[in-house]
Amino acid sequence: MTPSKTLTKRDLLKMSQRELDDLYRVVAVPGAAPSGDTQGTVAVLPGRSFAAPMRLLARLIVWQGKVIEPDGGMLVNKILPVRARLIRAKVYRGPSWIDGGEATILDYSKTSRVAWFVRDEVREVAPRLWLGKVFVGKWHAIDFMLEG
Repeated sequence: MTPSKTLTKRDLLKMSQRELDDLYRVVAVPGAAPSGDTQGTVAVLPGRSFAAPMRLLARLIVWQGKVIEPDGGMLVNKILPVRARLIRAKVYRGPSWIDGGEATILDYSKTSRVAWFVRDEVREVAPRLWLGKVFVGKWHAIDFMLEG
């Protein structure tokens, strides 16, 4: 299955958590891993129109995306209002904790003293658009999107 050519970030932000989970399981594919300087959006309260100010606040203050090295082996997050490049992760293919299928894993366990307990995974849902799942321990905490 190939990623949808018609889905946009705006479409994803209108989806409920259940719809995002279904999209991740059924439509999203491992596809090409993100590369370079990506723009990130946190899916705060998915599908709720009043969540837009919370997403904006999260982007301005907390997290703006990820910069993935060209070889795809490592990444660093853009965080804080100054877009500091901090909190590194290893990037590799591996099994999803959602459904066991292949995903691109963003693993902080051996690269970060701050986020060693965090694991992200992403799948491509449209060209240059990835849906990600954040795990704190084994608990699915929140979703995010990356645009390349």
